[in-house]
Amino acid sequence: MMKITKIEVIPLVRKLDKEFLGGTYKITNRNTIVTRIHLANGVVGECFGGDEDQTQERIVRLMRDHLVPLLVGEDVHAVELLWERMFNSNIDLGNRALHVLDLGNRGVLMQAIAAIDNALWDALGKLHNTPVYKLLGGYRHRVPVIAIGGYYYQNDPQHRALQEEILGYQAGELYGVKMKVGRVSIEEDVARVRAVRAAVGDDFMIACDANMAWLPAQAIEFCRAVAPLNIRWIEEPVRWHDQLGGLRAVREASPIPVVAGQGEITRFGCRDLVIHGGVQILNMDVTIAGGVTEWRRVAALAAPFGVQMAHHGGTQVALHLLASIPHGLYVEIFADQQRDPLWHEIQRTRPLIRGGYMHLNDQPGLGLDLDPAVIARYRADR
Repeated sequence: MMKITKIEVIPLVRKLDKEFLGGTYKITNRNTIVTRIHLANGVVGECFGGDEDQTQERIVRLMRDHLVPLLVGEDVHAVELLWERMFNSNIDLGNRALHVLDLGNRGVLMQAIAAIDNALWDALGKLHNTPVYKLLGGYRHRVPVIAIGGYYYQNDPQHRALQEEILGYQAGELYGVKMKVGRVSIEEDVARVRAVRAAVGDDFMIACDANMAWLPAQAIEFCRAVAPLNIRWIEEPVRWHDQLGGLRAVREASPIPVVAGQGEITRFGCRDLVIHGGVQILNMDVTIAGGVTEWRRVAALAAPFGVQMAHHGGTQVALHLLASIPHGLYVEIFADQQRDPLWHEIQRTRPLIRGGYMHLNDQPGLGLDLDPAVIARYRADR
């Protein structure tokens, strides 16, 4: 038995130098939460994750006031027990506002659980001097890495700036890119994708992410138009209100694979995507949907259905998860430092990228080396 003696929760916020426009949103800040779990023998499990702007304060307050007291004094090995205790704690999350739907409160709870659970796994790895990906199965020691990019440019009618951005990822030895679509007309988006393919050639992987921008018929039109361009997948193609029937309609008519799951926060939502035949690939995010413990449940659920596992962002944890299973795909990074400066700044050392792959090492836990000066600089609770 190894007792948890203390848990620290530290919110960070970093103002971005410019706006980034996706299919249905814009990004102006980079938020994250650092969680530290102290064990009785002096080991400290540590992780960062999440990117919540409007609800970050609520997540932190929930962690500090309600979840941390449930775990202090308990055995760090009991991750399943601790997860269920947090999930079933019947915490009063305040005014429900949407009443029956209550979606905001549920999202706050699952992100709070994720922040703690991920740090628990780092603590376990350090306690046993083993990398997390080996604790979870150790299927491979490197994972193909793609950039999240291809945002919308102002005044770029010939898509030159877009092409230069993606060529930079190719020169940086990344495996491919997941580019944004859905903000402009389908014809314009197809032209953007065509311009990228013309710039990078045939061997560079291109995926497209619509961020729930389209009706099913629009998504099908786009997929059929870009299919000759060798597109790896279409991600979140349909609007939030039609995630089961709409995704299945796209999957049945689309010549390219359909990805979803980023908008789900539990294994139950991912279960429904799988059994309703809506996806070939799940991209549930470990930093917002219950942590390593819940992500592993989803991966086990997906495998017998032939559904592969991708991941939305969260590279620092996703790398270990995707390396631990045989049906994992690509790890994602914001290769443009302006889009995610915290990921680049907070880690004093980052995983090696070479030949299209991100390589794991034998550092225990998640292998993170977080810079305390950066954490102090961007603390949001002072």
